Parts: sequence; C-alpha cells; structure tokens
Amino acid sequence: MPTPSNMRGKAALVTGAASGLGRATALSLARAGADVCIVDLNPAGLEETAAQLRALGARTPVHATDLALHANCQAAIAAAVKEFGRLDALCNVAGVIVMCNAHEMRAVDFEKTLAVNLSAPFYLIQAAIPHLLETQGAVVNVTSSAAFIGEAYAAAYCASKAGLNNLTKALAMEYVHKPIRFNAVAPGGMLTNMGTSIKMPEGVDYTLVKRYSGLRGMVEVEDVAEMIAFLASDAARGYHGACITIDKGITAG
Repeated sequence: MPTPSNMRGKAALVTGAASGLGRATALSLARAGADVCIVDLNPAGLEETAAQLRALGARTPVHATDLALHANCQAAIAAAVKEFGRLDALCNVAGVIVMCNAHEMRAVDFEKTLAVNLSAPFYLIQAAIPHLLETQGAVVNVTSSAAFIGEAYAAAYCASKAGLNNLTKALAMEYVHKPIRFNAVAPGGMLTNMGTSIKMPEGVDYTLVKRYSGLRGMVEVEDVAEMIAFLASDAARGYHGACITIDKGITAG
C-alpha cells in the first residue's frame, strides 16, 4: 500500500471523521504529520477522533455540522482556513446510503443521499479551490464500487457515487493546467458503521445482493484510508483525474 509523504506543516480537512473510514483517514494523515480539521454530524464521535489525533501531536479543530446544507460546507472550509491559515488537502469521505425498493423511496431520502454524497463534496471543493491553488494542494473524493456497477435497492446511492466519480474527472480536466489535483478512491463494502448498519427492504431478493458482494470478503478500512492519505500528499503528484478501485475484485467482471 502506498504511504503518504511527509505532511508536516500541512493542513487537511476530512469529512465523515466521527467514525469508520473518515476517522481512519484523519489518523493516517496525522501519522504523516498533518494537522487535521475533522467534520461530521456527530459531535461525540468527533471528540473521540480528536483525542486520538491529538495524541499523535496533530492540531485538530472539530467542526460539527450537517453537510447537506450549502452554507455549512462553506463554513467548514472557512473554519479550517481560519484555524490553520492554509489548506493543503480536502478529503470528502462523508456519505449516506438508504437501501430501498426504488418505487418506495421517499423523496427526503433520495434528496438527502444526493445532498451528502454529491452536492456537499462539490460545495466543499468550490470553497476550498482558492486555498488549494495557493498551496498546490489536492482533493480526494470517496466514491464506491457502486459508481461502476448497478446495485439493486441502491439507486440513489449508485447515482450519487457515479456522479461524484465523473465530477472528479470533470474538475481534473478543468484545472489540468492549475497547481491542484483531483482524484477519487472507490472502495467496496467495508466494516464501518455505515456498512454494518445498512437495513435491507422487506422482501429483498438476496440473489441480486450477492451479485455485488465481494467474493474475497470485506475491504479493510485501513487500506482505503492509506490510499486516501497517499493521494492527498505530494507523493501522489503523478495522480490527477484517477479513480482507484479498492474492492477485492467486485467490479472486475
């Protein structure tokens, strides 16, 4: 697994950092020397993450907010820049999934899925770009193996992650001559709070679900976190517009 370069003196912002992949990503960045602003809807989880980061010597401002709202995305970036005076990396890890029969999905669940998984990364990126251009920094978006294959009962999630994947590529092209990098990581199923708390709809056809279940088991959270931190660092200077799949072969065929 690639490792990030020395990020001492650099500042990162990680969303979804109260647990799971977001927490693991923040820890990986801190171990590389970065200071990390952590963002999530869960204040208690953020404080637990912050304690672990501070034990590693990282400056760790905590920003509890709902990223489904545009203004909150802008405020999160502003808070990080105010604390650090700079921003070198933005890691969009936060995500939600609602498994549901498409004809029964509530509008509020569909809209929340797109707001958190697609709109929030864009609004965070939009606010971060001026600061990342100054530091020649990087954006890393977390998409999913669901960005590449259709998954039953996950129409909104698949749509949001495929959109984020192509958003990453579009931004990479728009800023190809600018000192900023855009990349994505697409993991398969992981043993995170989100992954283990998924509720399947009544009457689910598990023969369909098994089609996108990994034959080699779940993906290790730490492996994905290390890749995110690597792409956020200068060690990944050759990566731009890439989407790295870490799914133990789910999307191979």
